[in-house]
Amino acid sequence: MPTAFGVRIPTAIGEFRVAGYQSRHGTEHIAFFIGTVRGKPDVLTRLHSACMTGDVLDSLRCDCGVQLKQATKWIADEGLGVLIYNPSHEGRGIGLLEKLRAYRLQDEGLDTVDANLALGHAPDSRDYTVEASILLDLGVKSVRLMTNNPHKVRRLEELGVEVSQRVAMQGGRNPHNRSYLETKTRKLGHWPDALG
Repeated sequence: MPTAFGVRIPTAIGEFRVAGYQSRHGTEHIAFFIGTVRGKPDVLTRLHSACMTGDVLDSLRCDCGVQLKQATKWIADEGLGVLIYNPSHEGRGIGLLEKLRAYRLQDEGLDTVDANLALGHAPDSRDYTVEASILLDLGVKSVRLMTNNPHKVRRLEELGVEVSQRVAMQGGRNPHNRSYLETKTRKLGHWPDALG
């Protein structure tokens, strides 16, 4: 159940509302939305994994901050949509400090997948059960999912959320994240839209 619902958040691109959730493991999550999504089909949706370095510090090592800004703008422009922000997914689930250790290994020549493996982590340990539960709680009938990650699409559908369309995330490529984006495509099976 949500811990808070419908809290007003005015932003530079529009007025959003936020519902706060706490999982049974104690992790906190928010649904950031515009419009009445309950009962609506084809709701523009983004599942966003927290990235302190990209979302807050505008790091060029990834495309996370660009995708966050792009998704919220598209939702605001459409006037209906939801972004679920998951702080426990930092570093594809390994946490902020481990992600920084992985960055050091990447600076020494490993790619993002091999750096995680060298630290004893899976390449991607995220699970989307909480996100699916939030979407179901919000009463969303189906989603147009903004992602380049086919695992997100498959997992949501396995968890009972209909994905009516996949919306490609583009942009954000720069000389600092070229290898990172190519590795996600080559080793993690991401669609190569961000490479264009």
